Amino acid sequence: MKAFSMLLCDASRTMRVEGVRSFVGEDASGSFGIMAGHARFMTCLAFGLARFRQDGGKWRYLAVPGAVLYFVDNCLHLSARRFFLEDDYGRIVSALQDKLLAEEESLRDLKESLKRLETEILKRIWAMEHEGITP
Repeated sequence: MKAFSMLLCDASRTMRVEGVRSFVGEDASGSFGIMAGHARFMTCLAFGLARFRQDGGKWRYLAVPGAVLYFVDNCLHLSARRFFLEDDYGRIVSALQDKLLAEEESLRDLKESLKRLETEILKRIWAMEHEGITP
């Protein structure tokens, strides 16, 4: 069986994984699989777990808070804000719950704060324009 390479990139590191036999991930349309020789393919992975097998045959797990996946020239490129790679399913589920979900919650809070700030700034600009003051 043929293999392909996988290049994992996040905000702080890049990791190359060789000898990948198959990859299983999930996007908005559902689960999908990629094997060596697959046609060019691009999608956005959903928040959660993906898995892949290397030459040894054991599943390895990859937790991502969403990612861009691009398969071209027998290389799978995966770019995410952060990823966790683990051989043990229990540990990767724990990392997904503890770390990635907490980060996502913090990011949602930050986005909400920015949204409120933007709304307040727009209100003040509107009020200044109606009072004849040029911002």
